[in-house]
Amino acid sequence: MMPVEDWELARHAAAGDNNAFTALVRRYQKPIIHFCYRMTGSLPDAEDIAQEAFINLYRSLGRLRQASAFSTVLFCYARNAAMNHLRAAGRLRRRLAAFEQAQGDPGARAARPDDTARAEELSAVLEAGVSVLAAEYREVFVLREFQRLDYQAIAEVVGCPVGTVRSRLARAREQVRAYVATRYGEDWC
Repeated sequence: MMPVEDWELARHAAAGDNNAFTALVRRYQKPIIHFCYRMTGSLPDAEDIAQEAFINLYRSLGRLRQASAFSTVLFCYARNAAMNHLRAAGRLRRRLAAFEQAQGDPGARAARPDDTARAEELSAVLEAGVSVLAAEYREVFVLREFQRLDYQAIAEVVGCPVGTVRSRLARAREQVRAYVATRYGEDWC
């Protein structure tokens, strides 16, 4: 049996089929939470934001137009919810200040010899580099590098031309690279 297409499920959900909407949530819950986590750095916040995105999507099912891939539309809802959360709570400023304070702790970056520890450390270094990006750069970086969306889909999610996505992504990559090199040395890049 072939899987039901996303837009077909959305049409059924708009007609009142709760099972269809549940199928959409199950299909996209993990990538949306992952995206929201990368935007906020907090799993509880990411789960709340993802829930808000799905609620907003549900409320507007009858008005959606099939102009893009369903996943692109859903990531737009998640992005908007995440940006609203960051603005309303002022979390970005507090996270940056807390991060800068944590950098003063020399034990925070102690290297361990085994490969697993190195992979964990590399992940933490990358996470730190992403956390200092401005929201406009972070969102394109996360959508491309972690969610693997193509440039056109990212442009639709963030509401800007593909050229702008490319330039923001290039700047984001350079800023992450520079951040990592400055704090952890060139061998990390």
